[in-house]
Amino acid sequence: MVRQQRTIAREFVVKGQGLHTGNIVTMRVKAARPGTGIKFVRVDLTPPVEIPAVVTSIPENAQSFRNTTISHGRVEIHTVEHVLATCYSLQIDNLIIELDGNEPPEPASGTYASYVSDFTQAGFVNQGAPVDVFAVDRAVTLKEDGIEIHAVPAEDFRVSFTIQYDNPQIGTQYASFTVSPELFEREIAPARTFAMREDVERLQAMGLIRGGSLKNAVVFTPDGIMNEEPLRFPDECVRHKILDLIGDLSLLGAPIRGHVHAVKSGHTANVQFVRKLWEIHQHKKRTSVAMSAGEWDINLIQEIMPHRYPFLLVDRIIELEDRKRVVGIKNVTINEPFFVGHFPGHPIMPAVLIIEAMAQTGGVMLLNTVDDPKKYLVYFTRVDRAKFRRPVLPGDQLRFELEMKTLRRGMCTMQGYAYVDGKLAAEAELSSVIVER
Repeated sequence: MVRQQRTIAREFVVKGQGLHTGNIVTMRVKAARPGTGIKFVRVDLTPPVEIPAVVTSIPENAQSFRNTTISHGRVEIHTVEHVLATCYSLQIDNLIIELDGNEPPEPASGTYASYVSDFTQAGFVNQGAPVDVFAVDRAVTLKEDGIEIHAVPAEDFRVSFTIQYDNPQIGTQYASFTVSPELFEREIAPARTFAMREDVERLQAMGLIRGGSLKNAVVFTPDGIMNEEPLRFPDECVRHKILDLIGDLSLLGAPIRGHVHAVKSGHTANVQFVRKLWEIHQHKKRTSVAMSAGEWDINLIQEIMPHRYPFLLVDRIIELEDRKRVVGIKNVTINEPFFVGHFPGHPIMPAVLIIEAMAQTGGVMLLNTVDDPKKYLVYFTRVDRAKFRRPVLPGDQLRFELEMKTLRRGMCTMQGYAYVDGKLAAEAELSSVIVER
């Protein structure tokens, strides 16, 4: 799951009624800078109040019943999980979501595919900075009163859920999905929220589901459902629980690489579990080597590039502008294996390897244009107008700057420059192509 952070290309507006409060709300969704995360802003207040969509925005002792509420002081925003699940599944990392009320509007049809459509029509923008991934490297478990949530290592993000209800129309249901934007839209987003007929009046008396109706929710009786529209899936209920869980997991503030399996959990347990993940993630960040915002370290580079010792010749990417420009660093040391024979007593980095290192820097940008870089390689097809201005010696730091000149159907041309101490050491025009491994 190595990818760039993403936001939307242009803002959009959604108007509607909150599911639980019943309030009429306008939601304006705006692009945000890399590293912003997703932030809600109550613009109906003076001054506006900003609430980050992270688990620390939920008080420790809060009980999340039927929805997830984030807050700042006494200012609250209810039922954030549905729009957050959509953002998370569409791999949108940075947004400002302005609300003129205390709850995002619910799609009138109860299908969150309409949210997906809104975001898709707005378009997406890759932002150059690498995404901060939480990789599950050991089992994490929450068990309480018959509820269980587990996270275990996996190569991608997978969610499994088991529910068990006394109502015979629901009973026991299980579903499991490896979540992608396409799968979320097709298999999870259409699943409506649900309730039992005997619970509806009680929930309304508690101030909940005031915006609910038989158009956007499923109401179960012992004999069937009250809706005219049939169930969209035989296991629609557990699919909606997966949607809720994804929204709650997004409060970690980082995409998860791992398999999360929940049994009979709800929002309160979900949030408690995310707090456990949050503590682990924050500890990892505190104990890891500090990296400047927007930089791609050697670990991320190795997840993208297939090269390994002794032929991985770029140490760090310090700037990446999607499909336009990339800047990389290569630290040249006397321990480079090529100095053994090039030349004994007079070590000079071979010119061809300077070009190779330049091309690898460009390859990081090129492989970032595909969804799964691990499935592809970059082949050189041509080198033009290569010039070498000065020798590169042990102790030098090479700075490579490349600009994309053309990119079409996986074929590209880049203009590259290599600098040492701000002075031009080499330049070349590089042509390459992306191929499947």
